Amino acid sequence: WALMQDIEAMGGMTRAVELGVPKRMIEEAATVRQATVDKGDAVIVGVNKYRLQDEAQIETREIDNRAVRLSQIDRLTRIKRNRDSEKVAATLANLEQVARSGSGNLLEAAVDAARTRATVGEITDAMRRVFGDHTATPEVIKDVHRAQYKDEPEYDAIIERLRGFSETKPRLLIAKLGQDGHDRGAKVIAAAFGDVGFDVVAGPLFQTPEEAADLAIAQNIQVIGVSSLAAGHKTLIPALIEALKAKGHGHVHVVAGGVIPRPDYSILRNAGVAEIFGPGTNVLDAIRSVIDLLESKRRNTV
Repeated sequence: WALMQDIEAMGGMTRAVELGVPKRMIEEAATVRQATVDKGDAVIVGVNKYRLQDEAQIETREIDNRAVRLSQIDRLTRIKRNRDSEKVAATLANLEQVARSGSGNLLEAAVDAARTRATVGEITDAMRRVFGDHTATPEVIKDVHRAQYKDEPEYDAIIERLRGFSETKPRLLIAKLGQDGHDRGAKVIAAAFGDVGFDVVAGPLFQTPEEAADLAIAQNIQVIGVSSLAAGHKTLIPALIEALKAKGHGHVHVVAGGVIPRPDYSILRNAGVAEIFGPGTNVLDAIRSVIDLLESKRRNTV
C-alpha cells in the first residue's frame, strides 16, 4: 500500500517508469538475491551447495560469428538488389513523415516499409532522423550489497584491503557490447564492486568495442569488466582488447563475465582476457580476483 501511495505521489505508474523506479527496484531485489546466494543463505543446488566433484561438460553449439555476419551481409545485398527501390523510398519517406507529424499510425507505416523489403536498419534510420537516439543512462545502486554483508568479517576484510591499495579508488568500467541488452547481472556486479570501494562507471548498452575503449580511456579506467549474455564474447571482447592496444592503452585489464562456455575460456585468455567469471561465480571471489590483478600490476610497475 505504501508503495502504491509513493507511485501515486510521483504522478502515476507512467511517470514512475519514466523515472526508472520499477527498474531500480528490480535491480535492488536482484542484488539482494545475489548476496543471499553468495552467502549461502539461499541454496541453489549444484551452484552454491551440493556441487558435484567432477562436473560433466555441457555440450554447447559452436557458432562462427564472422561467418554469420558475412552471410547476413550477403543476404542484405541480394535483398536490396532484387527489391523495388522506388517503393522502398516511398514507404520510408511516409514513415518519416508520420513520425515527424505525429499524425497516423507509426507501426502501420513501419510494417508497410517492411513489406517493400526495407531493412530494419533503414526503418530505424527513418525514425532516428526524427526522434534521435535514445541512450539509457545506467545508474549504479548503492549500499544494497553492503547491507547484506553487515558485520561479516570476510566482507570487511575486502574493504580494508581495497582501502590500503592506493590513495585513489581503482576505477572499473562495466561494459555491455554489441546487441546484448541484458544488463541486470551487470548492474548487480556494478553495485557489489561499488559498495566495497571501487569507483564504478556503468557503460551504456549496445556499445561497439571501439566506443567502450574510448570511454575507458576518457574515464581513466584501470579494469574493464565485460558482461556477455548474448554469445558475442569471442568476437567483441578480443576486438575491445585490440582497440585498447591500438589506442596505446593495452595495459588496461579486461575481465569477462556472464554466460561463457568453458571451452571458450582458452580462446579468451589467448586474446588477452585477464580473468573469466562464469555462471555461479561468487561475487566476493570476483572482487578478490580483480584486486589481485591490480596489485600484481602495481608490483610490476614499481
